[in-house]
Amino acid sequence: MRSVTYSMNVSLDGYIVGPDGDFNWTGPDDDVFRFWIDEIREVGVHLLGRRLYETMLYWETADQDPSLDDSKLEWAALWNPLPKVVFSTTLSSVQGNARLASGDVAEEIARLRSEPGEGDIAIGGATLAAQAAEAGLIDEYRTVVYPVLVGGGIPFFPRHERRVDLALVETHTFGSGVVYLRHRVAR
Repeated sequence: MRSVTYSMNVSLDGYIVGPDGDFNWTGPDDDVFRFWIDEIREVGVHLLGRRLYETMLYWETADQDPSLDDSKLEWAALWNPLPKVVFSTTLSSVQGNARLASGDVAEEIARLRSEPGEGDIAIGGATLAAQAAEAGLIDEYRTVVYPVLVGGGIPFFPRHERRVDLALVETHTFGSGVVYLRHRVAR
């Protein structure tokens, strides 16, 4: 059965964006970007909330920018053909290799797990991930933790009333002080 993973950059105090909606604290880091390129190779389909989808729209045409370096071109070449499912109550259409979800996240994950396919079912976006977590559907949490405190914003982890035990599977520290943590849900 395909694993459901939730991966995002996060501040040390647990936010994916700061109080002003900004995430420029992630800064340019070639090693971390290379990590994300390797990570996306393992994904078979990506579930996105509206805000992350709109942020990632940049990549739909980024490969037309002649100033883009090789790693950014490589990311675009992997990201653009990747099937994406967008959850939104406000969008009426999506671009590229994306489609609007027809049901809630639990229904969509059940459908995707029942279909033949390879690679993880990746979730991006804290609101969407919170819904999947509440339903007990996330198999792995993957955080790329930046050494910065942003003081508020959108939290990586959903706030709910149940305990979830995790087992550390992998860690990696980048030269910049950024730390990757991969935890599997203990079942």
